Amino acid sequence: MLVLVGLVLLSFNLRPAAVSVGPVLEEVRRGLALSGPEAGLLTSLPVLAFAVFGALAPTFAHAVGLHRAAGSGLVAVVFGLAGRAAVHDDVAFLALSGLALAGMATANVLIPSLVKLHFPDRIGWATSIYTTALAVGLTSAFLLTVPVADLAGSWRGGLGVWAVTALLATAPWAALATHDRHLDRDRRTISFRDVARTRIGWAMTVLFGLQSLQAYSIFGWFAQLWRDHGYSAGEAGLLVGVVAGVSIPLSLWLPAWCARLENQVGLILGVLACYLVGYGLLLVDAHRYAVPAALLIGVGCTIFPLVLTLIGLRTHTADGTAALSGFTQSLGYLMAALGPFLIGTIYGHTGTWTTPLWLLLVLVVPLIAVGAYVGRPAYLEDQLAERREAVAKR
Repeated sequence: MLVLVGLVLLSFNLRPAAVSVGPVLEEVRRGLALSGPEAGLLTSLPVLAFAVFGALAPTFAHAVGLHRAAGSGLVAVVFGLAGRAAVHDDVAFLALSGLALAGMATANVLIPSLVKLHFPDRIGWATSIYTTALAVGLTSAFLLTVPVADLAGSWRGGLGVWAVTALLATAPWAALATHDRHLDRDRRTISFRDVARTRIGWAMTVLFGLQSLQAYSIFGWFAQLWRDHGYSAGEAGLLVGVVAGVSIPLSLWLPAWCARLENQVGLILGVLACYLVGYGLLLVDAHRYAVPAALLIGVGCTIFPLVLTLIGLRTHTADGTAALSGFTQSLGYLMAALGPFLIGTIYGHTGTWTTPLWLLLVLVVPLIAVGAYVGRPAYLEDQLAERREAVAKR
């Protein structure tokens, strides 16, 4: 129960560090006199943190223990969020944002291992719990940052409130750290290089990267899309909140269903098909069909909890889960960083949303192809064993 409470509180606080700046970005830029490149760096920091610190998270967990590593990540989130809400220097703000995002990335990569370690026979159920908490945290950051900032009279209050919620989440991790659990420490510890030698490792990475590319493009630019099609800033923000909010009930149900299935191909393809229909509606009339498009695209975004579930289902051990999670997320987020950049560049050159939407629609095709592969049962450790046997025979 302590682990479960810890997972819920940790998960809720992993997304505000990344997305709470967006709703008040213009106010932050004016308040700190951020330059254009600095603002661009700020919006790119989440994916960079996932790529760098996500890769280091399994090694950190081996060194200090799984609970201490996750708890340390949460402490970094607290100090980073609290500090950036108080500073008046642009460089300090970026550095403290980086600290918070480094903690977020570390904990984010380790959660599938915690699930595998503590709930090996209930991976789908546990994943549904923590991905729902992730979705609630994400949606809350989108919908509540501006109202809190208005109440506080400054963007600093809107950002600082998330440091308070993260601080409250440290309580169960302080208790868990006193009787920590380590990942397997045998001679066969699975490294990044090992994962890179497997088909399932690369397939999961491409799946994670392409779905993250879609999500970061949507959450980074679709408010502007709807504003350009006649909606006010508040209405556009609400539509993006609909996209994020759809995942809350589905995250409670889809991972558990996914774990019960022996073959997940049909479920994956059904979810991804919603992207195609949603983008199609926006191409036809982004104003008239805004609500149904937001609902369908929100369903498409629930490929994220399915991928997290598959990370646990495609390994036999917590050690394997940590390695696959770190490899998948670190390289996947590097791929995801291209999405918002490409969408913004194309939109800036064309001044319309037709080409960006077609790009997102076309990129669903390889997402479907790789989803059809990872949906079939395959295991990281088995593919590594097969490779070792093949090398030994040579």
